[in-house]
Amino acid sequence: MTDQPVIGISCYSLQARWGAWDDQALLLPRRYADMVTRTGGVPVLLPPSDGITAVLPRLDGLILAGGSDVDPALYGAQADPQTGPVYQIRDHAELDLCRQALVAGLPLLGICRGLQVINVALGGTLIQHLPDLVGNDSHSPSDDAYGRHEVAVEPGTRLAAILGQPRVSVPTHHHQAIERLGAGLVATAWTGDGVIEAAEFSQQAAVGNGSGAHAREPFMIGVQWHPEVGEDLSLFEALMTAARPALQPVPA
Repeated sequence: MTDQPVIGISCYSLQARWGAWDDQALLLPRRYADMVTRTGGVPVLLPPSDGITAVLPRLDGLILAGGSDVDPALYGAQADPQTGPVYQIRDHAELDLCRQALVAGLPLLGICRGLQVINVALGGTLIQHLPDLVGNDSHSPSDDAYGRHEVAVEPGTRLAAILGQPRVSVPTHHHQAIERLGAGLVATAWTGDGVIEAAEFSQQAAVGNGSGAHAREPFMIGVQWHPEVGEDLSLFEALMTAARPALQPVPA
């Protein structure tokens, strides 16, 4: 049995051009897969397709990747003029992946949009355009590049144990963020302007599955920044560590 965790990563389905072709393609910045490989995992792209949740029993961990804005209708809001185009197929596929992964206790890392998907899946809401709230574009200073800002991490949390320091400088590119936290989530990091930059489950959290509750506390870390862009491997290493117990054979 291999000791390399198989990690599913959600991806885009978009019109794209390469060579002589202009066609629908499955897309993901390569950095996500490279980080999984660097930390000992095997990356597998998960397209936003009907029935994609059937793959979850074959995975050891899941990454919900960054991307476009989540449809505000999914958290009961009208679209803000600044909210970008939404892709309902991806939204529904990732919400299904998230909910079923949490019920199954599959280790889960949410990145940027991925954190927002987790929050919406658990009944939370989103701030649709941060500059209207904080008065500047520090969370996404450029349309086509990553900025950096510092976040303060809550002591005693799983995230604090992973990062190993109370304040970290992180790559950032987002104009939306958590407004109201979803059920069972606690905020674990913030920027100086008060924006939630990370969340995880409280120790008492249980995930309902329609026929009761899942009592095991799953590994779930969601961050608003882009760790795949930086050189700090700690979040990906933590995901691999959480995923490896699933590889152990069941005793006879």
